[in-house]
Amino acid sequence: MPKQVIFRKPIDASSYAMGYKIGTNLKSRGVDLNIRTILSAIKEAYEGKPSAISPEQSQQALKHFQEMVKEKRKEIAANNKKEGEAYLEKNKSQKGVITTTSGLQYKVLTKGSGKTPQANSKVSVHYNGRLIDGTEFDSSYKRKEPSQFKVNRVVKGWQEALKLMPVGSKWQVYIPSDLAYGEYGRPGIPPNSVLIFDMELLSFEENEAVKTAKNK
Repeated sequence: MPKQVIFRKPIDASSYAMGYKIGTNLKSRGVDLNIRTILSAIKEAYEGKPSAISPEQSQQALKHFQEMVKEKRKEIAANNKKEGEAYLEKNKSQKGVITTTSGLQYKVLTKGSGKTPQANSKVSVHYNGRLIDGTEFDSSYKRKEPSQFKVNRVVKGWQEALKLMPVGSKWQVYIPSDLAYGEYGRPGIPPNSVLIFDMELLSFEENEAVKTAKNK
């Protein structure tokens, strides 16, 4: 982890945070840009200097940039889909891995003995998620607090897995991209990514309508 910088003035910290956010956003587009030109343009705009190119040229340049981003995303998505399919094909033959009809794969790490949640159940889950290259993108363990949500509010792969898991279970789940975030991805998750989760179902609450029906 890089050494943390302590800014003496709040405005300096704010300035750094804004610059870092802009840089992170540009890098996430996956297109090579001239950072020196970007910094020069930001400085000129901030100082109120006129643009070095016309509005028409600017519009055309930004349109070209968006086209490059779109093509890059297509390339990344195609590569991820190919790599993901190969990973799942190999993984399904690993000891203990079960593949469902949807293509979801899972391995039981700890057997639970409780009930299984339904679509409207509110579950409490500890988990960490990573890409097939090992990059971790989320972890309730690191937050030191389990996540709570309704089963039907998460991606299809999670929904399917949770409805199969008895309380107390801990599984390793391998979710194909079409049961996760698909070709669009999300921040930290590239398009067409296979996702791997270590999931621990701690508890769940039944929907009120289900409780009422059972008590009749």
